[in-house]
Amino acid sequence: MNDKLSAFLPVYIKGILMGACDIIPGVSGGTMALITGIYERLIKAVGNIGPEFFLTFLKRDRDGFLKELKRIDLLFLIVLAAGIGTSFILMSRIILELLNNYSAETYSFFLGLIAASAVLIYAGSGPLSVKTVSGLIAGILIGLFVSGLSTVDLGHSLPVLFITGAFAICAMVLPGISGAYITMIMSQYEYMLHAIKTLSLIDIAAFMGGAVIGILLFTKALKYLISHYHALMLAVLTGFMLGSSRMLYGKIIEDGGFDTGICFFLILGIFVIAMIEFIRRRSFGAGDSGN
Repeated sequence: MNDKLSAFLPVYIKGILMGACDIIPGVSGGTMALITGIYERLIKAVGNIGPEFFLTFLKRDRDGFLKELKRIDLLFLIVLAAGIGTSFILMSRIILELLNNYSAETYSFFLGLIAASAVLIYAGSGPLSVKTVSGLIAGILIGLFVSGLSTVDLGHSLPVLFITGAFAICAMVLPGISGAYITMIMSQYEYMLHAIKTLSLIDIAAFMGGAVIGILLFTKALKYLISHYHALMLAVLTGFMLGSSRMLYGKIIEDGGFDTGICFFLILGIFVIAMIEFIRRRSFGAGDSGN
């Protein structure tokens, strides 16, 4: 028992660190997973989740089910999820407090995170070419369109939360994209922070249900696109982040616009991403990548 505890306590702590990143728009929990050395294990475990896991359960195939449990590294995923959940509960209170009392400063910080992350993503797409520039422009147009939709009141019904969860989880396999940012673009960020803070289990279950479907249906397709159209996908992602950041810019303008203090938090966000990237490169080399 003590051996198992000592083996999985570091995983729990790494989950807390991942959760702290995942709940902040612009910071990718996948990058923290890479820095802490569990990225490949996580992606492998998530990638192994498939219909076979559920089919063996429904067929009451005990041996097959146990084999699937081992293949998806279930205990690792549960402990990691527990750490992420703990961090979500703690961080949701802090971020809500910041958004309520320091809205412009917080959004400016988020904008710095997004801008710096976008630059790093595009840097990974290689040299300039017609293909990558076209992808960048297309991504910007898509981002501008989607950020415009954020002004539409989608409400917070269970189907909307389900769909948001499905899209947000896809950020796990996209380099540098934050699931929290996807949630923000879909106008569910603050609502889900409240849901986590108050432990609104119905809302959380709807979001997590969408996340499970997203893992099963979308992540394999996204991983295929990244592996076969790497440069183009990175260029599109860069453009998407830049275009959709119009939403954050608009929120800052609504709260009084940019002054010296607000600009400081913008620069601070850029600095945080630069430091995370510096640590990643020092730990794993410039050639390694993660989301």
